[in-house]
Amino acid sequence: MPATSEFAVQLPFPLVELRDERVAGAGVRLLLKRDDLLHPDVPGNKWRKLKNNLAAAREQGHRRLLTFGGAYSNHLRATAAAGKHFGFGTVGVVRGEEHRPLNESLAYAERQGMRLTYLDRATYRRKTEPDVLAGLAARFGPCYVLPEGGSNGLASRGCAELPAEITEDFDVICCACGTGATLAGIAASLRPGQRALGFAVLKGDFLDREVRRLQQEAFATETRTWSLDSDFPFGGYAKRTAELDAFIADFQARHGVTLDWVYEAKMMYGLLQRITAGTFAPGSTVVAVLC
Repeated sequence: MPATSEFAVQLPFPLVELRDERVAGAGVRLLLKRDDLLHPDVPGNKWRKLKNNLAAAREQGHRRLLTFGGAYSNHLRATAAAGKHFGFGTVGVVRGEEHRPLNESLAYAERQGMRLTYLDRATYRRKTEPDVLAGLAARFGPCYVLPEGGSNGLASRGCAELPAEITEDFDVICCACGTGATLAGIAASLRPGQRALGFAVLKGDFLDREVRRLQQEAFATETRTWSLDSDFPFGGYAKRTAELDAFIADFQARHGVTLDWVYEAKMMYGLLQRITAGTFAPGSTVVAVLC
């Protein structure tokens, strides 16, 4: 769906080289792809995952979007903002019980006009089953249903556009992984010799299957150009530790960039750990996608 005059997405956004002695000492060049700056309300991979789905919803005649997420879901925020910009009503189905006052993420979504509803965790695990979806449709009417995190084949196709925007040669491109759609798309559009590395921000062994499933849905094939690093979830999704908070503060002081603690900080922490451990050969160029 093309951006409106009120919704200007900055593409492509320039790369920024991260000058850090830990990186230089390993003989590696590290570039930041600042997708987090593409739009203040629908940044980075959130826009890439939503844009094709918004177009499909419009083509199918829908006026309301319904989607799923946890209490700290950036996807719920972005869907609420995109819905407001493009004239869709939005419903956010939140995992767990309602807690007031709302946290900043859910309060923002509500301010953008999103109607929030809640499913207990047992029912939420069945959110894709016909009876659960039928119950939601009975309450909210016909909706274009977006999966949790906005992750489907259309989303991965949007993310597949990212590597072509990078004008510098690189060997490895890294992203944070919650549902796998971004990694699935990026990995499907790499040039020969390039690889994608995803850093899992939550516990569990399902991401490998999800990336392969999403590639099949989006591109009718699977690539062998990607891998997952699951060693840095810091306790699980939307969980943080004093060590992670200290890393965020140090990164901001060094580089003037405030990392999102749910996704970006875990990726950057893990990536710097891998660089200093010698995972990447000297002379390698690595791109880290902030989104």
